Amino acid sequence: MNTMSDQGRSAMLAILLALIGAFSFASVPEAAELPTTSVYRLDVPLVDQDGNGLHLADRRGKPLIVSMFYTSCHNVCPLTIDTLLATERALAPNARLGLDVLLVSFDSDRDDPLALKRVADLRKLDVPRWTLARTEAANVRKLSAVLGIQYRELANREFNHSSALVLLDAEGRMVARSDTVGAVDQKFVSALATLLSGK
Repeated sequence: MNTMSDQGRSAMLAILLALIGAFSFASVPEAAELPTTSVYRLDVPLVDQDGNGLHLADRRGKPLIVSMFYTSCHNVCPLTIDTLLATERALAPNARLGLDVLLVSFDSDRDDPLALKRVADLRKLDVPRWTLARTEAANVRKLSAVLGIQYRELANREFNHSSALVLLDAEGRMVARSDTVGAVDQKFVSALATLLSGK
């Protein structure tokens, strides 16, 4: 886990600026008012586990942990969800209410709302604070690049991928990241508690 330094923010800004040059941001709600380092500047339309359309920028206004997964994964992805749940449990109960979680699927072809809802129900996730979502393959590439999550589809249609929890502030700026899976990263929890306390 690392809290984003000024150098980290500058590096992320460079990535965002490169993406701005490559993709259109015209349809992002209130994009002009977002900080230049905001992940919410990405034009990433999503469909959630209930079939509702939303925009990545709709998450603005509340701290958010964002990660990536796919529903047919039997190894790292269930551990990622376990890690997220354990991270939430490490917070004070009232602090959890101030936090949202977004999991975006790598698998644009197979992860429809029904598949997403099945996982949300099976894992008893606190919907609507937790959102499982899909987007088109081009948007998966955009989001994974900005989050620093690597992936590739294998011949058997599984995905080889890294895993990370990325903490965004209310304006979509990255403030902390954890690459720990299967255990609670206390530094990440501390960064999360600090953000949620408003200090």
